[in-house]
Amino acid sequence: MLFNPRTYDPAQFDEPTRRLLRATVDWFESRGKKALIDTYIDRAWYADFLEFAAREGLFAEFLTPSAADPDKRWDTARIAELNEILGFYGLGYWYTWQVTILGLGPVWQSENEAVRARAAKLLAEGHVMAFGLSERTHGADIYSTDMILTPDGEGGFTATGSKYYIGNGNVAGLVSVFGRRSDVEGPEGYVFFAADSRHEAYHLVKNVVNAQMYVSEFRLEDYPVRAEDVLHTGQAAFDAALNTVNVGKFNLCTASVGICEHAMYEAVTHAHNRVLYGRKVTDFPHVRRELTDAYARLVAMKLFSARAVDYFRTASPEDRRYLLFNPMTKMKVTTEGEKVIDLMWDVIAAKGFEADTYFDKAAKDIRGLPKLEGTVHVNLALILKFMGNYLFAPADYAPVPTRLDAADDAFLFRQGPARGLGAIRFHDWRAPYDRHAQLANVARFREQADGFCELLLKHAPSKEQQADLDFLLEIGQLFALIVYGQLVLEQAELTGLDADVLDQIFDALVRDFSAHATELHGKASTTEEQAAWALANVRRPVADAERAAKVWARVEALSGSYEMQP
Repeated sequence: MLFNPRTYDPAQFDEPTRRLLRATVDWFESRGKKALIDTYIDRAWYADFLEFAAREGLFAEFLTPSAADPDKRWDTARIAELNEILGFYGLGYWYTWQVTILGLGPVWQSENEAVRARAAKLLAEGHVMAFGLSERTHGADIYSTDMILTPDGEGGFTATGSKYYIGNGNVAGLVSVFGRRSDVEGPEGYVFFAADSRHEAYHLVKNVVNAQMYVSEFRLEDYPVRAEDVLHTGQAAFDAALNTVNVGKFNLCTASVGICEHAMYEAVTHAHNRVLYGRKVTDFPHVRRELTDAYARLVAMKLFSARAVDYFRTASPEDRRYLLFNPMTKMKVTTEGEKVIDLMWDVIAAKGFEADTYFDKAAKDIRGLPKLEGTVHVNLALILKFMGNYLFAPADYAPVPTRLDAADDAFLFRQGPARGLGAIRFHDWRAPYDRHAQLANVARFREQADGFCELLLKHAPSKEQQADLDFLLEIGQLFALIVYGQLVLEQAELTGLDADVLDQIFDALVRDFSAHATELHGKASTTEEQAAWALANVRRPVADAERAAKVWARVEALSGSYEMQP
């Protein structure tokens, strides 16, 4: 179930993709663990990785859509695969790739053929890109921007203002910058334009983080924006910002998976070969429970993320279900990654601080993913917009197959207006639960899901509660668990996942639902009826010693199965 460089064979992809994925793994492995760790500790810019990527044409091959080069494609399945590999070796390597994706979003959505051709050429030359949206004062609030474009009287503008927290801002060949016109009020004044970090009017201020990656603050001073540099104007610029984040934030889930996988090899190997008080550490029941729980949660992360890819690749104007599954990958998968690391850290304790481990880096970096591309709270609030139709108004859709075909995901760059989320319909979430009702913990979780529907029908949040975000976010956590379970079940069915592992996953989901129900019970604005519902829907998972032993055997087998070359 886990990515292992020793045995990795991406046979599901075409030959060029297999070659590039395997070349990436081989580059990291031949470079070795010492270089990986030393450059992290020294906060050394990863020029050697970018040189490798340029030499192999990695970013150009994976991030150029067919519309820009018929010999290439934007394929979410293989992009997700590379996310996982880069996360496995370190967040910084993934981050420079991730912000290149974000920087390209407004370009590939634009009808400006000159900039599109420029971006394709820069990628082919090995350049990276940047996404100039966030600002120090406003964060990523795209309703407010202090990047001001003043008309120059010749059909262009001069741009003045600062951007903050902009990855790759030190070297980006192209920076997609969001601003507003000085002479136009409201949404019609928004502008997305292409800038070059090498221009004399582009001033790099500093790296705002203490890390290997370069997360820049930069300032434009009377930067000349020619008419041919403009990517989007007005509402289209606003939509391009949101739609770019729709494409980009998905990548956080598989990066989180990769980080957890590498950390798990280290943690299990260390614990299984350590003796305390005359006993092997992994003989202690609480250690087995924590590592088994970490493994089950990690497998669930992989299952949900892989299935979400299929909905991304099948998306169309008539099927926008991906807009729910996307914030779910961003919010739910990444927070599960934190839980996985914490469970393992409880087992390996002081080992998790040692400088010569990958785990030490994973424990720091895993915290960042839930906080990038919108906080957990922002994405939970977004998820709530879909709740009514998802739970109570299913629609008919053709079954979505596993999408590993070598196709260009062109729709991602023509998503259209970023509105109408409340009207999106979904297939019946109950169907995959019904098909797995023979598993004890799936059945038990289904009871809780049905109970949640009852809560909304009989004791729905009042107008005042709907304005209380602290209360509403707990409702969102309960709803998210149902969505999470659905796609886990769908992917388990498609991949023939072992029933014991699947039941163990739902053992965790039953406990999570009970924990959030307890939190809801304790909220100050929860009514007596809602509080009574919360307690009535706390459940214990169905224990099964034989099942737990079988899953533990899978965890135990990870010991010594992978260690990065020195």
